[in-house]
Amino acid sequence: MTRRAIFLPGLFAILLTMISMALLPATSSRAAESAPPPGPDRVSTITVDYTAYEWWMAAWRKNSVACSIIVDHEGQPTLGEVYRDCNAAVYNTWKTQKPCIDNICAGYYLYLVQTRKSQREMTVKLPPPTVTLSLENCAPVSRSGTNICESTPTLVLTGQEPLPNERIRRIEGTMDGTPFTCDPICKLRLAPTDDNGVRLEFWAWSSYGDSSPVFTGQVRVAIADENNPDQYSWYVDVLSSQWQGVPNASCSETWGTFPPVGGPPDWLSTPKDPSELSSDIPYNYLSANLILQGVVDASGCPDGGLLPDGGANQCGLDAARSQVDAWQNQFDSLILDTSQNTGVPAKLLKNLFARESQFWPGVFKASTDAGLGQLTENGADTALLWNPSFYNQYCPLVLSSESCSKGYLHLKEKDQLLLRQALVGSVNAACDNCPLGIDLSQANFSVAVFAQTLLASCEQTGQIIQNNTGQLPGDAASYEDLWKFTLVNYNAGAGCLGLAVNETWNAERKLTWDAMSTRFTDVCAPAANYVSDISK
Repeated sequence: MTRRAIFLPGLFAILLTMISMALLPATSSRAAESAPPPGPDRVSTITVDYTAYEWWMAAWRKNSVACSIIVDHEGQPTLGEVYRDCNAAVYNTWKTQKPCIDNICAGYYLYLVQTRKSQREMTVKLPPPTVTLSLENCAPVSRSGTNICESTPTLVLTGQEPLPNERIRRIEGTMDGTPFTCDPICKLRLAPTDDNGVRLEFWAWSSYGDSSPVFTGQVRVAIADENNPDQYSWYVDVLSSQWQGVPNASCSETWGTFPPVGGPPDWLSTPKDPSELSSDIPYNYLSANLILQGVVDASGCPDGGLLPDGGANQCGLDAARSQVDAWQNQFDSLILDTSQNTGVPAKLLKNLFARESQFWPGVFKASTDAGLGQLTENGADTALLWNPSFYNQYCPLVLSSESCSKGYLHLKEKDQLLLRQALVGSVNAACDNCPLGIDLSQANFSVAVFAQTLLASCEQTGQIIQNNTGQLPGDAASYEDLWKFTLVNYNAGAGCLGLAVNETWNAERKLTWDAMSTRFTDVCAPAANYVSDISK
């Protein structure tokens, strides 16, 4: 059953009287200290054993030692180590001189003098204290992060001290500007808020003498009507890096906004069972491919069940119906698993695959787009640039770790091109030597790639909105509309989205999909139908 949230003025006033307008700590409290916390300040010096290699840099002609270089690794000293231990003249000569040939050198040569066991002191950072957030006596409504509480909701802040023999002395912070402090666990009773929620700042003080970083969050509380006038409950959503409950709706933290009260709309939802993703749409292009690959026997149909444009005629559609149903649902379990791992809504992923490729994971109609979600090189560029965690996982599969460490933006242009082409190739499951001409293992791998590309697109969308409006994305538009803008970015590119955002904002001073969908340029206009097809 879908839950609804309503606000009743009379009930709202009574509840505010009972709970109080402020969000109060359930534990003992006192005014928070006015001075800001210092943050983590903990280092330790440790002694480590190592092997020291002593090299002499000697002049060939004079056979005299110019400098001594001590390193902690096998092999000759690096240029940086020569620069560190020798003067500039020696370094410059060594850097430019030709290699020694047959023990004849033009300038200097290196000679390993000795190795010895040694010790040195190293300064290391110790793990800082932290604070986690949870709810008391509440249960998640769905996988979107929304929780429902049958009694007055309580937010629990728990300090954690990783160092032995140290402890959390107290937790401090502000909720909607009201200070609180507790020792050592905070329990804050929550009152209803508006749709934007209230801002939370919090930190912990440690007996070590420092504090945790200052953490932030947003908390929204709405009264829920469960069709029982004698029993009221509350919807609670928490946006914070320290949240320990069910993960938030995807991109909520990136945009700084909540999904609608009670959970996102159906097309942005994730069911609990793959069967709830099942569909039975008679896809034309998919039918034609199954006929061409011999999965479907349409020999009794006119023209073998095919149309000149590459689709299937009505007879071909009828012949392929059962196979089309089976094919389009074979990825449902993987889509659900990917959604649970990445936070990208499962129904959004399935709708996107349906719109892009009709679930045929090769090249669509001889274009350069590839895979279930029809990835292009521009799309690959977005994924690698705007999703750093994905880049860090994928890049070492193609380039050396040393090259990847520079970051995508600082790679050589040829290496960026190689990465983009490799990523597009990784989602293209077309395979001449595979059954049905499709490598299903590669198609399965690609589902996660498209989810990561959508996350990258939501990051880029947020930045485009902030650049054009000067506001946080969640302040400029609703959660559902932000996802629609993200689909524009995914389908038509950042240029189309940026122009539409700028024109809509200048005209309306607000961003809604209804207002933006009529403001695309002619080239970008098809993006409106694209969004409609996926979100309906």
